[in-house]
Amino acid sequence: MTSSSTPTRRSTPDRPKGPVPMRRRSVLGGAALLGAGTLAGCGIPSAYVAEDRRSAPDRSDSDKRLVFSNWTQYIDTDDQGGRPTLDAFSEKTGIAVTYTEDINDNDEFFGKISPVLTEGADPGRDLMVVSDWMAGRYVSLGWVQAMDRANLPNVTANLDPQLANPAFDPGRRRSVPWQSGITGIAYNRKALGREIKSTADLWAPDLKGRVTLFAGLDEALGLLMLSQGADIGRFTGDDAGKAMDLVQKMVDTGHIRRFTGNDYTSDLASGAALACQAYSGDAVQLTAENPDIGFVVPEEGGELWAESLMVPNRAVHKRNAEMLVDYYYQPEVAAELAAFVQYICPVPAARDVLAAGGDKEKAELAENPLVFPTEELRARLSTMRDVSAAERPGLHKVWGRITGV
Repeated sequence: MTSSSTPTRRSTPDRPKGPVPMRRRSVLGGAALLGAGTLAGCGIPSAYVAEDRRSAPDRSDSDKRLVFSNWTQYIDTDDQGGRPTLDAFSEKTGIAVTYTEDINDNDEFFGKISPVLTEGADPGRDLMVVSDWMAGRYVSLGWVQAMDRANLPNVTANLDPQLANPAFDPGRRRSVPWQSGITGIAYNRKALGREIKSTADLWAPDLKGRVTLFAGLDEALGLLMLSQGADIGRFTGDDAGKAMDLVQKMVDTGHIRRFTGNDYTSDLASGAALACQAYSGDAVQLTAENPDIGFVVPEEGGELWAESLMVPNRAVHKRNAEMLVDYYYQPEVAAELAAFVQYICPVPAARDVLAAGGDKEKAELAENPLVFPTEELRARLSTMRDVSAAERPGLHKVWGRITGV
């Protein structure tokens, strides 16, 4: 399947139509724009918290419950309002899960939880899902606990090797991917009248005023640097500057319509934008609603990212949380979740489960490279290193001036 192939999607109505809900990497602002050192100036200590001060007495043996914070529409549901995989976990283990969809934006959630973590108080949750660029912030601040790998045999056996060693958390000691995705380009093939193959195609004259880019530096920069030949796993300040110079030029000439969060989907659906930076998981739903919309991983490569489960400091049901994390790394469970959310599944073995299950639509999903990337596609995916605390203020000053955000 080529990089511009159209993804498939089941047609069941268990996910809402209309603009795709915010649940991934979203626009930054406030404290999340700043590095750890800068946060110290805001009253948030940058000193790494000693491991023995992170944990609280674990009540898991006597208190069979846990609190799980996640994004909206980021778990499987049924027509009765249940969550089949989560309900099955509770039935199997006897652990009651309070599941809250209280993460709408990485920055907003950071602002909500950071005062509690700064004080070393009970965070009121045992698991949370945050985008990896923000997960790096929690790790650098010392606000999340190392998980006991002995309690995660399924993670050890089944985690996608391409996601196993992010720069911010080598060996995934403090984070485990929940779902993953690709930043690429979505576009209206019918309205444009041609295929897009490269990020450079966004700058064609007939797309003037009809292109959107992500407003967040962490969301936008990787794809732009890849288009200029940079290795985003070890990009330099010059690489970032070159990419931002190009964006400045496109702003000055009126080529870029606007900078967006996840609301880029409404611009594309309405026709206000013909091409945009986009997430692979959104492309599945967008194409289901409008077959004229395609998604491409550019010839020069796309950015692979993840959103990860983390156990915050002072969580009081850590062992229960680890049981839940490991449960979702059983291929059968991962397959059921993947069939609903349709992002890249971090458990490659789930593909065989979907392919062999006898369900035609799930078998088609198993062949969708936006859920289970082919080796050819994987070879063109790169993971962007985290923007360091020292780099972040300077880069955001320039990026903010360009985007006006």
